[in-house]
Amino acid sequence: MPQGSTAEGPNFTPVKTLRTFEMICEQIRGELAAGTLKAGDKLPAERDLAVQLGVSRNALREALRSLEVAGIIRNAKGAKGGAFVKYADPERVTQAMEDYVSLGDITLDELTEARIAMQDVIVRLACQRASDVDLAELEVIAEKTQKVSDVETRYKYAVEYYTVLARATRNRVFGIFVDALSSILHKFVQGPGYETLQESLIQSRLKLVKHLRARDADAAAQEMRKHLERIHRHVRKNVKARATLSN
Repeated sequence: MPQGSTAEGPNFTPVKTLRTFEMICEQIRGELAAGTLKAGDKLPAERDLAVQLGVSRNALREALRSLEVAGIIRNAKGAKGGAFVKYADPERVTQAMEDYVSLGDITLDELTEARIAMQDVIVRLACQRASDVDLAELEVIAEKTQKVSDVETRYKYAVEYYTVLARATRNRVFGIFVDALSSILHKFVQGPGYETLQESLIQSRLKLVKHLRARDADAAAQEMRKHLERIHRHVRKNVKARATLSN
């Protein structure tokens, strides 16, 4: 054991030295966090920004490319071009979550648990905050779903229903995560028996609206839980069937 260390002592790790372009990225992200840079703002011209930062133009270009790939800035060409701070794009969050699920060995049970927990909060907030317009829109979407038989069209309406429900919380963060989870779970939901399952799901959505209108948070949350657990049972059955066929 090295001198001065103990079994219960601190576990030091090698210090990482940031490369120049990484430090530039950190500074720009820091300005965004501080609010001195906002969506739509144009960064100083490349030459001026390199001088301000005290870095080479090559290092600056590498940083700007990195920020562009990350979706933080966009580079425009032409006389009025330059590097501009982008507006937030929720689809990037969805893509990042999809990649994490694909690469991180996230289980179906984990996804379902997260979805149930999130929708419980969403439903309870919607009970408090949903307007009559929100509730009427949810009702219309559920009724429109009844009138079509195409599975994909029904799924599109389902996504729309969850989007409006999340919007009714008046918290945009929920909308981002709901869209991401819906996108991730879409590939699992399809399969034998989904068309029959959709019939019961439509009725559940109509019941949910009634509970929301009554501002009965417990009943609404319970209906949503039953609704999602029904979907989960269907999905697990299809996943097992696919696994059996592939073996």
